[in-house]
Amino acid sequence: MGHRFFVQLCSALLFVSVFSGPLIAQEQNSVLSEFLKSFGQNAEPENQQLKKRVPFNQGDMQLSFAPLVRQTAPSVVNVYAERMASQRNSPFEGDPFFEQFFGRSFNQAPQRMQSSLGSGVIIDKGGVIVTNFHVIEGADQIKIALSDGREFQCAVMLADKELDLAVLKVDAGADLPALPMGNSDTLEIGDLVLAIGNPFGVGQTTTSGIISATARSQIGVSDFGFFIQTDASINPGNSGGALIGMDGQLLGINSAIFSRGGGSNGIGFAIPSNMVKAVVAQAANGEKKFIRPWIGAEFEPVTAEIADALGMERPFGAIVTRVAKTGPSKDAGLKAGDVVLAVNGTEVQHPDALGYRLLVHKTGEKIELSVRRQAKTVVVPVTLTTRPDAASLGTLIVEGKSPFAGAALVDDGEGNGVLISDIARGSPAENTGFQAGDRIVALNGYEMTNADDVLRATAQETRWWRFTINRNGAIMKQMLRF
Repeated sequence: MGHRFFVQLCSALLFVSVFSGPLIAQEQNSVLSEFLKSFGQNAEPENQQLKKRVPFNQGDMQLSFAPLVRQTAPSVVNVYAERMASQRNSPFEGDPFFEQFFGRSFNQAPQRMQSSLGSGVIIDKGGVIVTNFHVIEGADQIKIALSDGREFQCAVMLADKELDLAVLKVDAGADLPALPMGNSDTLEIGDLVLAIGNPFGVGQTTTSGIISATARSQIGVSDFGFFIQTDASINPGNSGGALIGMDGQLLGINSAIFSRGGGSNGIGFAIPSNMVKAVVAQAANGEKKFIRPWIGAEFEPVTAEIADALGMERPFGAIVTRVAKTGPSKDAGLKAGDVVLAVNGTEVQHPDALGYRLLVHKTGEKIELSVRRQAKTVVVPVTLTTRPDAASLGTLIVEGKSPFAGAALVDDGEGNGVLISDIARGSPAENTGFQAGDRIVALNGYEMTNADDVLRATAQETRWWRFTINRNGAIMKQMLRF
């Protein structure tokens, strides 16, 4: 009896293993598949970053961006900027030598219309559009064209050359398809993005790619130093277009490309959406140019040598090199030699990153700086303000005919160059490329130690100018004919 029972039991187990084995294995694979697909999603549901995953199978690889493009593309518009430009009839026109003998009797050529093409993004259904400043710079008329073919004239709400951003307003008589703005601080290298714009005027085009890097600086298209880098194809005409995340939100405004031949090499740059938010907020308040929050201090990068001297494990942050005699930093007790490590808990790697963190905050807002001071980390609350005018800073304005005309000089008595505290809009100083924060170290062979030195040097009758500028610790020597 026992033997028969053992044989029957073995037969039953064999039957189950033969006929049920594949089913059990399939269910195990299914369970494993679901586990791998959901891995990291349920560990901390409140952390949205953990929901990202790589494509799991061939089905994932065959997914399409088409629904996302249909949702977002109507919010991207073409921007047409037209300006009148005069032509010179004679190569000697404007030359003082020939005008001395022949007067200004050169026949004036008729003006001709110049057009430029770019892209823009509707960020409010009431008709608020964001684009690049260089797309509409100097334009007499600005027109936008929607994806459905409708065209409207635009007015400029705010334009800022240094940030290369402009905010436009159009009255369409009805709600327009607006693109919601996302949080660019959540971007990580490797995230999928779409770039939508009108490259080379061929029509609206969508390209895909990933985030290649964040916090790129020294791009050379503006004084803004916190670009998003992507390998999504961006070409001339894409400027002002949208960089879109997989959730359909605007993450950046496409601004520039790195190219030796004018085409896309897979290195494109976009201005983060958090910066765009700050600019749009000021435009809504009636500002015509972006007003930068002022902290009243100057910073330089923390080098490996400085980090070693301060006992830091690695070089990062922004070291304070100068604190204004009056201002937010002085009031907060910030001192030269302090190293700013973070703003409101967000780490800053270098002065450009610190500048970006300050720009996205409002004037009058209190921020908390994590500061390394004497081998300790302390929190320093600072209330940002607007930069004082030249009179309150005790500055001198350069006048006359020189490339420095329109620059406000601060005579701080430190003897390490003369600080340019402000630049008049449209002045020769702005057109030459000087920026607030530059220090004039030398001019036409003479060392500049105070503002009076610069005023005397710029009063000279000369058309050749040799100067040395200290910009954020970088020394630049230039010569120009003015």
